[in-house]
Amino acid sequence: MSVKIRLQRHGKKGKPFYWVVAADARSKRDGKYLEKIGTYNPNTNPATIDLDLDSAVKWLHNGAQPTDTAKAILSYKGALLKHHLDGGIRKGALTQEQADAKLATWLEAKAGKVDNKKEGLSKAQADAKAKALKAEKEVNAKRLAAAAQAEADAIAAATPAVEEEVAEVEAATEEVVAEAEVATEEVVAEEETPAADTASETTEA
Repeated sequence: MSVKIRLQRHGKKGKPFYWVVAADARSKRDGKYLEKIGTYNPNTNPATIDLDLDSAVKWLHNGAQPTDTAKAILSYKGALLKHHLDGGIRKGALTQEQADAKLATWLEAKAGKVDNKKEGLSKAQADAKAKALKAEKEVNAKRLAAAAQAEADAIAAATPAVEEEVAEVEAATEEVVAEAEVATEEVVAEEETPAADTASETTEA
């Protein structure tokens, strides 16, 4: 029986989630499998991979052939390196302690690279957020300045009309006052005229 290490698709539409399985090469992609040896989630950045290293290496020792994507995952998690080191131990090229030390050094270096990538992504995300916030503040400031300018323009446009109206009111008031003064003078003149006529009649008598 030919065994393949491959991905079995799960998850919902648009958000795939994969199991890393050892399965008979004749079975369907999402059909029966012999053993689940890990998971792969490509929806995160970087991708989240959980792999049972010992189980993966055991299947590699037994002749299981990984697909291209599964091979990349196994290489990423150090399964191919461990498989290679175990071969060196069987041949007597190195001891178990030496192989374990090399694997631990490699895993530590890989973890450092992953952590650096995560820090870089976090920093880039923070910078993008700060840039977006700054741009939003600038847009809000421009909007407030435009509103203040529009209000000032409206006040300036309304001022001449108000001044003209005030001038008309003042002119009408002056006209009314003038008419009142004229009317007062006429009344006074009329009141003084009969008194003068009476005095003249008395003199003649």
